Amino acid sequence: MIPLLFHLGPFAVATHDFFVVLGVATAILVLWLRARGRPRDPDMPALVGGGLLAGAVFAKLGTGWQYFALADDPNLFGLWLYGGQSVLGGLAGAYLGVVLTKRLIGYQGSTGYRFAPAVAAGLAVGRVGCFLTEQIGSSTTMPWGITVSAETAAGMAYCPSCAAGLPMHPSFLYEIIFHVAAFVVLTRRADRFGEPGDGFKLYLLGYALFRFGVEFVRDNPEMALGLTGSQVFLLATVPVGLIYYLRRRADGGRYPSTRPLKVPVLVEQER
Repeated sequence: MIPLLFHLGPFAVATHDFFVVLGVATAILVLWLRARGRPRDPDMPALVGGGLLAGAVFAKLGTGWQYFALADDPNLFGLWLYGGQSVLGGLAGAYLGVVLTKRLIGYQGSTGYRFAPAVAAGLAVGRVGCFLTEQIGSSTTMPWGITVSAETAAGMAYCPSCAAGLPMHPSFLYEIIFHVAAFVVLTRRADRFGEPGDGFKLYLLGYALFRFGVEFVRDNPEMALGLTGSQVFLLATVPVGLIYYLRRRADGGRYPSTRPLKVPVLVEQER
């Protein structure tokens, strides 16, 4: 467990925060590199900004219930400063942010084929920070199990296997491998998917199913029915995403209406 990565003068740089920022930077770099040589899309900065903003908000809201349950004096400012971050919430928020931005500006067409490799690369980098700072996983007899010292175990808020000194599943390494593999497939085999946005939707559905499974070896606290909070969230959202994808396929892959949203004018124009 490495909570602090380095010091920049008098400022301590947290490992998790550093890799979150590095992951976002990696995603933007991949997006930019893949856009070189293609016609410039003047609306892309707005779509990226909408996705990043909504993703950041939903990532905080995804773990908000934990903050409000444990904090002595919970408030929205404290949630933003001290609340955790949910990858699932961030992904859902980023997707909704891009869709809403498209509606607001009247953007026509799909952009999933552009965003998918960038998102996969960014998550692979960001998860390195999770691996270095968060609980490892449940106990395992596999030869690649990881054991931490008693001092490291004492610094983890919830890690029963850590305290027992047992080898544990490196659950975040599993995720890193998944996202790296997805990045390779989405980059090299993008032409194998049917419609331009299908690759991204299949990536999200694939990650959702993978994440549901990996939660069983993460040793997270149970929320209901023997399932973790992430698994409950996935049970509620994956069917919606799957139905949406299948409806699009049945509809010939046509993108939903992208007519601009009608925003009410709050100030009467001068005559």
